[in-house]
Amino acid sequence: MPLPLIADGFVSSLPGDPDTRNVPRQVRGACYSKITPHGFPHARLLCYSREMGEELGLSPATLGEELFIQVFSGSRLLDGMRPYAACYGGHQFGHWAGQLGDGRALTLGEVRGKSQANWELQLKGAGPTPYSRGADGYAVLRSSLREFICSEAMHALKVPTTRALSLIATGEPVNRDMFYNGQSKDEPGAVICRVAPSFLRFGNFEIHAARNETAILKQLADYCIAQHFPQLDRAADDLYARWFETICRQSACLIVEWLRVGFVHGVMNTDNMSILSLTLDYGPYGWLEPYDPNWTPNTTDAEGRRYAFGRQAQIGWWNLLQLGNALYPLVRATEPLEAALASYERTFENEWLRMMQAKLGLKDAQAGDAALIAQLPPLLHGAQLDFTLFFRHLATVGATPLQELPTWLHDISYAPSLGAKALELWHWLQRYQERLRQESTSAATRAAAMNAVNPLYVPRNYLLQLAIDAAEQGQLNKLLELHETFKNPYTEQANKAHLAAKRPEWARHKAGCSMLSCSS
Repeated sequence: MPLPLIADGFVSSLPGDPDTRNVPRQVRGACYSKITPHGFPHARLLCYSREMGEELGLSPATLGEELFIQVFSGSRLLDGMRPYAACYGGHQFGHWAGQLGDGRALTLGEVRGKSQANWELQLKGAGPTPYSRGADGYAVLRSSLREFICSEAMHALKVPTTRALSLIATGEPVNRDMFYNGQSKDEPGAVICRVAPSFLRFGNFEIHAARNETAILKQLADYCIAQHFPQLDRAADDLYARWFETICRQSACLIVEWLRVGFVHGVMNTDNMSILSLTLDYGPYGWLEPYDPNWTPNTTDAEGRRYAFGRQAQIGWWNLLQLGNALYPLVRATEPLEAALASYERTFENEWLRMMQAKLGLKDAQAGDAALIAQLPPLLHGAQLDFTLFFRHLATVGATPLQELPTWLHDISYAPSLGAKALELWHWLQRYQERLRQESTSAATRAAAMNAVNPLYVPRNYLLQLAIDAAEQGQLNKLLELHETFKNPYTEQANKAHLAAKRPEWARHKAGCSMLSCSS
């Protein structure tokens, strides 16, 4: 199985852990630890991404062969692969957690893609590392399936994200306490191969700053800038400040994209924030169904709702503040860091307004758009309207005055009835139509533009849970159907109406169908 492996810059450029013991421990003075995957002799391929495989130079025939399964389950290494687990720390739920690191992830190496991009191949669930702490380093099928599906779906949704190449069942059980209630049980194990230009995160820099390892912090920053921020002038006196400002602006744009499609990350700790502003670590994520800015899919966050949909922008700023603190030894001044954080706020404000105008089909921007947009979220919340379906259906509303409230508004509500909210929605639609009459584009052009940014198919938790239940019984049809359908989330597909439906009532309180835990 030929893979265009290239020299691993991370390993060759940065200090590694001299201790070869694979036991949980504090790793100091190093950016990574070399690791050998566990290996699974009974591994079985469940699903793969043809598109990601093609970018990596792998043919469809190669994707299904035994060597592929061995390599991407961690059972065999190809020449040139030097597996390692990265050292990082992080703030979790607002508190410094110290060393965290790749507790069940390891990078196999880097590949030059057909697009000439460099891709890091990382296995998740292939066994313990020195960063596993009290865990075992393995992963269960349910969380691995969720990450595989959502990684590729987010790419199709045009949201910056890590990718996924393969989902492989290990053939070995993994014991987990899914609800953290003391009732653990064996679940099917799995390994996912995820792919990204880099998996560097805020926490990779925080850990060295926290340990006063300034020389290593600078080495890591210089490596990251050279490899992933070629647009920056590395000879500039204010290089690190400009780098931080770039991260701030790109992070703002990422979170705007999350809000555009109704995605809720669920666990926006700083160790889950990508330095390249990619959506990273698909744990207890979720998709808005009834619109609720206070909704979080994470049961661990149910009380504080720190990572709720409507707080993601604020948390993005807070996380960047922690990164700025970590980079202070390189910048050596507070003013540039504060200016960069201010650029985050400005970028988010501007991009959010632009994004919402696009969702509403308002191409010819006007001063009153912000007020019209601001009136909408409280209506969606009060009427318990499905976020995805509302914007998709809105494309059918033209500038011609309506004679009555569209029936689809009743159909996409999770409330027993719209009640008094019906009149408020009616008034907003009248204002919206009046605004549409000021647009220069045709109704057909506007509808097409709206459907290009408002998806029809998103990975709703209940759909994923149905696929998980089936896969645990050895039935892969639902998994494969979701994977194929989500490749074209903006295009209506024949016989797929059941994948674009609002959440059924039976799924309201079923485990995994709305909120879920961090257990994986």
